[in-house]
Amino acid sequence: MSLDGTYDPDNIFAKILRGDMPAAKVFEDGDVLAFMDVFPQSRGHTLVIPKHSTARNLLEEEPEILAKLILGVQRVARAVRATLNPDGIQISQFNGAPSGQSVFHLHFHIIPRWQGQALRGHATGGMADPAELKALAEQIAAKIS
Repeated sequence: MSLDGTYDPDNIFAKILRGDMPAAKVFEDGDVLAFMDVFPQSRGHTLVIPKHSTARNLLEEEPEILAKLILGVQRVARAVRATLNPDGIQISQFNGAPSGQSVFHLHFHIIPRWQGQALRGHATGGMADPAELKALAEQIAAKIS
């Protein structure tokens, strides 16, 4: 998919927001939802999405929503750091399929990184154990201030 197009209300993140699909939730407030990536690139890979948006990518989003979203990203990234103590944290956001975007609902990836540990492929690695994701989500959630 290109940078232009129509928002699909049946994308996986829209389904998660509606409660039609399960997710290991880390954080939720009136504006953002954070949950574990089911195809994690590393342990603790978390996604943060806006709750009230039909933007497919960053270029389509309103500044007011972006401001709240990036604050949510920072809040969750701090909790991921406090929980897992990684050597670094990669925060990624893709716009259009050629850039690597595979779900066309604006979202940020929070990916803990450890020295010498390679990342699994984006959206191509094996699916994580849902029980492990839930337990990790609870640990990260406990560190959100």
